Amino acid sequence: MTDAPVLANPNTLSDRAAMGLPDSFRSRSGPWPVRDHRDLLSVPAETLVAVAEDPESSFARRHAAGTVLGLIGDPRIRPDDPPMVDVPGARVRLGLAPGDVGPVTARWRHAGVIEDWIAKECPVYEVELPGFRIGLHPVTNTEYRRFLEDTGSTELPTSWRFGVHPDGFGNHPVWTVTPEAADAYAAWLSRRTGRAFRLPSEAEWEYAAAGHAGREFPWGAEFDAERANTVEAGPLTTTPIGVYPGGRSPFGVYDMAGNVEEYTADDYRPYPGGSAVADDLAVTRGTYRIARGGSFTRFGDLARTRRRHGWYERDIYAMGFRLAETP
Repeated sequence: MTDAPVLANPNTLSDRAAMGLPDSFRSRSGPWPVRDHRDLLSVPAETLVAVAEDPESSFARRHAAGTVLGLIGDPRIRPDDPPMVDVPGARVRLGLAPGDVGPVTARWRHAGVIEDWIAKECPVYEVELPGFRIGLHPVTNTEYRRFLEDTGSTELPTSWRFGVHPDGFGNHPVWTVTPEAADAYAAWLSRRTGRAFRLPSEAEWEYAAAGHAGREFPWGAEFDAERANTVEAGPLTTTPIGVYPGGRSPFGVYDMAGNVEEYTADDYRPYPGGSAVADDLAVTRGTYRIARGGSFTRFGDLARTRRRHGWYERDIYAMGFRLAETP
């Protein structure tokens, strides 16, 4: 847990204060993440994947395995054939009951959550979703680099210092890019492969994260800081894909609660029967693209499957994306 609660709206605080960090240096991991797991340096990549995704292994060992994969090449990353998960079509109930806004806000008041942010999740509504596919992992630095090299795009992630690809972090999610760049990536991969890649709709994302039972978090009803890379207990940086196996969604999808926030295909608008909420994003940005899922810079309130948010153009907003595909 962090040293002190964040009692103010985080958008009024410095980035470190919004993350609950003191002004002095603070790290949650040692300077050499593989030092105590040197045996992993001599095993095949497939074995490293098994360790990284093993819920019985410690986080330190899973993280070390993912780190080595980032150095030698991660076989889970297939830029032209990204691993996808089939989500069957269904009529689903999404959103939040108005009576739950107060209790949810109170539960996360220590993180600076205000009622308007939660009110955007109301009301509960039903929608018929055709079957679709969703990325097993968020799009990584390696995949995004291929897009830049192939297209000559100047949409460089702000997380790449000086616009240079972060060597050794190829199997970490890419961040921060614009929603237009995420759309362009999906369109580029569709042209390249002849497949119908796109960003998931809000409803698709929420269903893929929450399942038919409408879980509060991808794994269940209660927040668990050990199941997702959020500011509560995470290493305060992105992590390799898939090293939080306990946080998988009901459909087996990784990293939907933490690591980086994820754009959807939809701009903010009220749900059917709901009212528009003029929160700070609406006031400062007007129209904005909805993002879902938490990140390494944010508290667990963003890890809730119903939470609707977006890009505020600050370093603390680590904006990534994952693909969906129309069968």
